[in-house]
Parts: sequence; structure tokens; C-alpha cells
Amino acid sequence: MTVTVRFAPSPTGHIHIGNARTALFNWLFARKNNGRLVLRFDDTDVERSRKEYAEGIVRDLAWLGIEPDETVAQSARFERYDAAAERLKAAGLLYPCYETPEELERRRKIRLSRRLPPVYGREALKLTKAETEAFEAEGRKPHWRFLLPNFSGNPFSTERTEVHWNDVVRGPQTVDLASMSDPVLIRADGTYLYTLPSVVDDIDLGISHVIRGDDHVTNTGAQIAIFRALGAEPPAFGHHNLLTTVSGEGLSKRTGALSIASLREAGVEAMAVASLAVLIGTSENVVAAADMNELAALFVPEATSKSAAKFDPAELDVLSRHLLQAMPFEQAEQRLSALGIQGENARAFWVAVQGNLDRMSDAGIWWNIVHDQPDPAGELSTDDREFVQQAAAHLPAEPWDQDTWRDWTNAVKAASGRKGKALFMPLRIALTGRASGPELSGLLPLLGQAKTQARLA
Repeated sequence: MTVTVRFAPSPTGHIHIGNARTALFNWLFARKNNGRLVLRFDDTDVERSRKEYAEGIVRDLAWLGIEPDETVAQSARFERYDAAAERLKAAGLLYPCYETPEELERRRKIRLSRRLPPVYGREALKLTKAETEAFEAEGRKPHWRFLLPNFSGNPFSTERTEVHWNDVVRGPQTVDLASMSDPVLIRADGTYLYTLPSVVDDIDLGISHVIRGDDHVTNTGAQIAIFRALGAEPPAFGHHNLLTTVSGEGLSKRTGALSIASLREAGVEAMAVASLAVLIGTSENVVAAADMNELAALFVPEATSKSAAKFDPAELDVLSRHLLQAMPFEQAEQRLSALGIQGENARAFWVAVQGNLDRMSDAGIWWNIVHDQPDPAGELSTDDREFVQQAAAHLPAEPWDQDTWRDWTNAVKAASGRKGKALFMPLRIALTGRASGPELSGLLPLLGQAKTQARLA
């Protein structure tokens, strides 16, 4: 069987780094196993789902280097879910319940007061035809629950029923169906909750492995039961740990916390995001993988911790710098061109500045400093102004190369007696307008003698 995985976001907001972690786990798992990735939009919530969010998710995945082999939308598959629901109803496995939320909460509190687990007592199975008709006459609409196979003969006498699976990430797992309430699959307004459409899709799309966050572990037992009720063998399951903010808060699409779109707009390197999203909270060292092939080699699902991992955006800066410093010109060339950095000096410029970049956009700033004018924020004292004007007299003749800066500053040092910061800082500010930045041994040949002379003057 071909390994087939899926990433199933709801297009109700921007995906964040936690969602991307799930997408990357699935994408890398497929790559390591010569498999396929299906992008499935869970858009059964028609009111909240938006086309622009779906388009944004596709754009975010592409930026991360994720290329789905197939894309489907649940909103186009309601007939399949309706057919599955009818099958379960006909088999007596999907039954109508008429309790209001207030009634359910009252029963839950009663069970807790009696030190009983707060699971649904299947009271709806005891309703007579007359009682059902009375509820419907009141205008009540039923929600529908799946009857878990956690009993031998009497559904009101549950018994321990273990469901086992070998989790791709967490290893052997067990869930007792007797500890769970029969899950609601269809709301009173007729809309589907996540569970049934997901199972039907996984069957129809031939999903072999379901890899998702560990907040779904307890759902897995019920879902396995639904797979079998529909006559299908369940896929393998894997549950990775979740990411939180540094303060320990959960991530949310609604708040926009650490959204992929915001990270992209901030200029963070895509592979920095992918590397940190995948490797944080694992036994692997967090390093900046240069590309997906390298990240796939580092990806070991079972190395993932069982506890939540705190995601610190500051680590993205470190990884981004590392990627930029190691990036060959050929890889950067197209992005530099988009910033207006092109021509015969583009390669030499990249080599000169890449070690000082936090973002690729910083290269555009330095290109303007080299080709147009120094940063106007740079200021010099009267003594330093006189010093740099005198230094201009010692500029060597062209052609200039990487040794020109050293030769020039040695001559200025001998003539002025200045050394260290007092020697180098005024020259740097005069030439660039900044107190720090790329090595001037690389920038000076790009400036050339005439431009250097003018800036010193």
C-alpha cells in the first residue's frame, strides 16, 4: 500500500506554527516513505470557512516547501457523509438524542456528585415512541450519537473495552471505550462534527497514516470504532506533541499567534520556520536545515517528546541568520534581484554582506547604502570629521581588492597615530552611516575610489 497522509486544516483563519508542525510532520513522513500528501480542507462549517483563508493556507504551505499531491474540500462531499450516516442509523449505531445542553450539564453534575465518571448514560435509548413524539412536538431537533461497542449485550451495562494501536510517534497506546461518552456525530441543526466526515474521507482517500496533534489521542479509540463500523480497516495513527507560546499558552488561529503569514511577512526564512517547527520538542538538536531533503533526514517521528514544547520566536532569528550566512549566491540570486540587487557586483556584494544579515530584506538596505548614500543617522564629532577628511589623502590607487582596506587603514594609522576603535569607527560611519555592519574589506571595493573619496570629504 502506498503511504498516504493528509493535512486537514479548517479554512477559518490563518494557520499558525502549530498547524504547520502537523503539516510538516505529514509532508516529511510522506517524503521518507515515497508516499503522497492530501490537503483536505475541513470546511463543513460553511459560515466560518472562507475562500481567502483556503488560498492563504495553500500559499503558506508553498512558502514552507510543502507541495500536496491532491487537494479536496469536505464541502463538496456531503453526499458521502449522508450515506455513511444512513448506514450507521440502519445498523442501530447512530441514535437520536433530544437532551438540551442544560439537561446534559445537569446530568453531568449529578454523576460527578455521586463520584461517577461524567459520561453520557445513553438515556436516549430508553425513550418511548410517545416520548420522542412529544419532544418533536415541542420543536426539539435531535443530535445523533454513535453507539460505542463497549458492552456485550446490554448497552446500559458497559464493560472495559480496550482499543490498542501502535502510535507512529508515541508507541503502543490504549484507550478504554467504557470511559468515554458516545460521541456526537451530527448536531441538532443537522451539521456534522469533525469525526464522521474525517473517517469517511480517510476511507475514500486511502489514507494509510493519520499524523496529528496529541490533543486527538483520546478521540482515536472512538474513531477506530467508527472505521470498523463502516467496514474499513483503520489507518495507522501518530500523535505529536503540541507547541505553546513561551509563556505556555496554546496557539490559536483566532488570535493569529505566530501565524505563518506573519512570520513570512516579517522576513523570517522559511527553512528556519520549518526546522524549528519540526525539531523543537524532540531529542534531535534544533539546527537550520538548508532544504527539505536535509530536514527529512533529521526527521524521526518517534524522537518527539510526549510533553508540550515551548516555541520561542527568538530562535527563528538565530536559524535565519545561520541560513543566510551559509546560503550560496546561486540560491539567493533570484530573491536579491527582486530587491533590485543585480548586475556584475551582485555576487561580490552578497559575499560581503551575508554574514551580517538578520533578514534577506536587510540586503536591500545595505545595497542602498553602498550604491546610493550612507545612512543619514550617522554622525561624527568635529575631531572625527577632520580625521576622516585627512584619511582621504591616504587612499591607495585603484584597482581595489580585499586587501585595500587593510593597506589604507595601516597608512592612516601611521599618519594619525590613531588605532583600534578611534581609527576604524569614524571611517565606518563616514562610509556607511552606521557604527556596525559588514566588513569594510568587502564593501570598500564595491564603493570604489571616487565614491569613497566623496563620502570622506
